[in-house]
Amino acid sequence: MNPSYDPRVARLHVDNQKENIVELQQGDNGIAFQVFHQKKRGDQHQHVGIVHAPDSEMALIFAKEQYGRRQKCVNMWVVASANILAFSTEDDDIFSNATSPDKIYREAGGFKVMERVNRYKAQQKEKLKY
Repeated sequence: MNPSYDPRVARLHVDNQKENIVELQQGDNGIAFQVFHQKKRGDQHQHVGIVHAPDSEMALIFAKEQYGRRQKCVNMWVVASANILAFSTEDDDIFSNATSPDKIYREAGGFKVMERVNRYKAQQKEKLKY
C-alpha cells in the first residue's frame, strides 16, 4: 500500500500495514463515533454530529472531512458512542424538583414583578403628560 500524500492522513500517522486494514462488508456502517469540535482556543467543545468508521483513526479523518471544513474549527474530538455513559430514562426523577420541593426559591417563576413593572411604566407615562 502506498503512503498517503494527504497531510491530514500523514499527520495522524495512520498505520498502513496490511494486517490492520478493516474491510467492511456491504451494508456495514462500522462503529458510530460522536464528534465534538472547538471553534477557538479556550472555548468548550460542542457536539456537531456523528460519523461511522471502522476505527478511531478513520473516524478522526472522517470527522475532519465532514465537520472541520464547513465551519471554523481549531480542535476536534471523536468518541465511540458505546463509550458514552448516560442515565437511563427510568432515572429521570433524580433531575426533577420532585425530590427537592423545598427548594422552590431557586425557580424564577416565583418572582412576579411584571405587574409592578407595567404599573411603573404607566406612572412614568402619566408624569410625562403633565
